[in-house]
Parts: sequence; structure tokens; C-alpha cells
Amino acid sequence: MNRAMYPCQLVGAQVALREFRLNDLDAVMTVVGDDRVTTSLSFDTRTREQTTAMLDGIVGRAKKELRTEYYLAVTIMDDVLVGFARLGLDGVQAAKLGYAIAAEHWGYGYATDAARTLVDFGFRELKLHRISAAMGPDNTASIAIAHRLGMIYEGCIRDHVYTNGGWRNSLLYSVLVEEWAATGTAGRRASRGVPRD
Repeated sequence: MNRAMYPCQLVGAQVALREFRLNDLDAVMTVVGDDRVTTSLSFDTRTREQTTAMLDGIVGRAKKELRTEYYLAVTIMDDVLVGFARLGLDGVQAAKLGYAIAAEHWGYGYATDAARTLVDFGFRELKLHRISAAMGPDNTASIAIAHRLGMIYEGCIRDHVYTNGGWRNSLLYSVLVEEWAATGTAGRRASRGVPRD
């Protein structure tokens, strides 16, 4: 666990990442309330009531003194929320990466930029050693993002998540801090992925 960096704001080449606010509910629903998006996630499509509870939890956990996750809103110009990116701190100097973008914003590179910005923050600011990501075998977009980030395929986690009415395998990818620095992946970010005041 890390001391809280709150509020956390990160700037990438195309997106900015910021703390969620309770008034983000309608925009968050375009992500977690859309079957096109959640079919690739580790949870089913959420109702408005479920999304309200989810958002309340995210906002509350962000303010804790010992922060266990950085669950951030992905925004584009004029603070338009288009998705989320999350680093869940797990183990010793390790984290799990997750992200999702609203379907109407697919294909613009927002997920890659958000993931790259958050991974760089994890290594540079949180001093993590390892960041992993697990994704469904049919999620070709996320697999491509893992490759762009320099992540290494580690294997298949069988029946990893129960979602959309059945068990789903996940493909596990990871990157270590020395790989991030050595491959130049960190240098491809266009802007500093560091907290702003």
C-alpha cells in the first residue's frame, strides 16, 4: 500500500486521468452500462443503482490514507469522461492494470494512452516493480495494448472470472520496471505521467 496521492491527476499524450467525482454517473454508465464494453471486462453490465454504489466506493477509497488503488477517470478535451483506468495495488511493489473506454470512443488510442500513462506513473511515482494485466482471450484490442506497452505474455489463467453467464479464461501479461525503462516504452509517452497539484 502507498500513502495517498490525492487528488491524483495524470496527463498523457491524448488523455488526462483524474479522480472520479460523484457527478460522473451518467458518463460512467456509458462504459459499465454498455454490453459492448462489459463483454470484455471481468464484470457484467451494471445497472444505474450498481454504478452509483461502484462510484461511491471508488470516490471513498481514493481518499483513504493508505491507498490500495488508483481508479481514475479517463478524460479527453473539456473534461469529457470516456472511460477508466485502474492500478490495483497487489502484493509487494506490484499492481494489476485494468481499463475500459466507452464504445463510441474506441479506435482513437485513448486506452493505450491511458494505460501507458498509468503504468509509467506506477513505476516512476509509486516505485512498483511489476505491473500485470489479465484479459479475455477474445479481447484482441487489449492484447494489442499489452504488446504496445512492452508486456510479456505469461500464460492462461483458466476459469479466471465468472462473467456474462459463464466462466472465462484470462491471458496474463506483465511488465517489470527494468523492462519498462530498457525498452524505451516509458519514453514513448508524450507527456509527464506525474501527479499535478
